Amino acid sequence: MKRKKIKEELKLLSNEELKIKLETLRRERLNLLMSSSTSHVKDYSQFKKLKINIARVLSYLQKKRKEV
Repeated sequence: MKRKKIKEELKLLSNEELKIKLETLRRERLNLLMSSSTSHVKDYSQFKKLKINIARVLSYLQKKRKEV
């Protein structure tokens, strides 16, 4: 269910908004990596979730570029 919500949200975003979303997801992943190296992380599945969401955003960016 949540996956559909994310996909619908990404479809509605413009190229610039997708780039901003990509940047924020990458920063989140970096922050998670930093916190895992310095302290204990409760939920390691966050790494996989962020990686998948980054891939989704990149896919939608590529689709939008082909449309133009």
